[in-house]
Amino acid sequence: MGGSLQETVAKRVEDKGKDEGVHLRQRITLLPAVSFIIGTVVGSGIFIAPKGVLLNSCNVGLSLLVWALCGVLSTFGALCYAELGTSFKKSGGHYTYLLETLGPLPAFLRLWAEFIFIRPAVASYVSLAFGRYVVEPLYMPCPAPPALVKLVSILGVTFVVAVNCWSVSLASRTQVTLTFIKIFALALIIVPGIMALAQGQTENFQNAFDIDTESFTLTKLPLAFYSGLYAYGGW
Repeated sequence: MGGSLQETVAKRVEDKGKDEGVHLRQRITLLPAVSFIIGTVVGSGIFIAPKGVLLNSCNVGLSLLVWALCGVLSTFGALCYAELGTSFKKSGGHYTYLLETLGPLPAFLRLWAEFIFIRPAVASYVSLAFGRYVVEPLYMPCPAPPALVKLVSILGVTFVVAVNCWSVSLASRTQVTLTFIKIFALALIIVPGIMALAQGQTENFQNAFDIDTESFTLTKLPLAFYSGLYAYGGW
C-alpha cells in the first residue's frame, strides 16, 4: 500500500515537472525586442562604411552604384535566410543550417570561427569607431591621440559587457535608449540631406561619373563593395 502510494506521488510529481518544464523567464517585452531587431538590422556599419565606399569608388556616381548593387546582393542573402528559417525551425542560426545541411564538422568549425575570430573582430571594429567618434570632436582640427581612442573603446566594450552581465532588464532598457539615439542620429543625417536636395543643392551630382584615372584603380572596387556589404550586414 505504502509502495503504491509513493509510486503514485512520484508519478504525479514527474508529470507536473513535465508539464511545467524548465525554461527561461520572460524578461524582454515587445519594445526591447523590437529595439534588438532594429539594432541588429540597422547596425553601426551605416556610420562607418560610407567613407570607405566613397574613397574606394573615387566618385559619387560609382559609389551610388556600389550601394545599389550591395543592396541587391544583401536582398538575395536575406531571401536565402528566410528560406532557411522556414525550412529549419530551430534556433541556432548559422550553426543549425550548417548542421542540418553539411553535417556536424562544418557547423562546429563555423561556430568556433564565429566565436574566436569573427565576433571579436566586429566588436573591436565597432568599439574603435565608437572611441573615435567620442574623442575626435574634442581635438578638432587636430588628430585624436590613438591611445585615448583605444582607451575609450575599451571602456565602451567593458560597459556593454557589464550591463549585459548585470541584468537582462537593464540591458533591454539600454538597448531601447541606444536604438532611439541611433534612429535620431540617422534622422539628423537623412532629413537635412533630403531638404538640401529639394532646395536644388546638387553640386556633388554634377559630372558624378567622371573618373580620375590617376587615383582610380579596379583593385579598389572590392574594398568599396566590402564596406557597402558591411553596412548591409544586418540581414
